[in-house]
Formats: sequence, C-alpha cells, structure tokens
Amino acid sequence: MTPIMNLHNLDVTEFLDVLDTCEGNVYLVTHEGDRLNLKSRLCRLLGLAKLVEGGKIVEASIFCENKNDESKLFRLNFFGDTANARQSS
Repeated sequence: MTPIMNLHNLDVTEFLDVLDTCEGNVYLVTHEGDRLNLKSRLCRLLGLAKLVEGGKIVEASIFCENKNDESKLFRLNFFGDTANARQSS
C-alpha cells in the first residue's frame, strides 16, 4: 500500500465524518511504525492521542485498502470536500 496523504493540517471532525463513510480498512501509520486501523473506534482514540503528543501534531500517513476510500480522503485533504459526509452535531 502506498500512503495517500500525510496528516499535518486537518479538520478532525470532517476527517472522522469521512472515515465513517469508508468501506474498507483505513490505517494511520506513524514514523515510529505504529499502524492503527481507523475503522476501529478504539484505534481512532489511540491514533488521535498519538497524533497529538505534548500538544504538538505529529506527522503520520494514511493508507487505504479500498480505492474509493482513497479518493474520498484525498478529496478531503486536497479540496476540503467531505463528499457529503454527515456533519457531527
């Protein structure tokens, strides 16, 4: 799998909304080699905690198993397009 995006300037709410629409597994991989499946709610919590270490956003990459999911997350990262993902209230 090839990383589709690096996380650095991300609206977390929009990202989680789009993740909820993904059909396949989506992985967060840190530079330390941690690999978390973001389809799991527990891994999401661990992943978000890992991203914010000491109040600073740590760099990580996203990998997808499903090409449609890659497209959704790429559009979010590049264009800010949530592909009509529901907005959390």
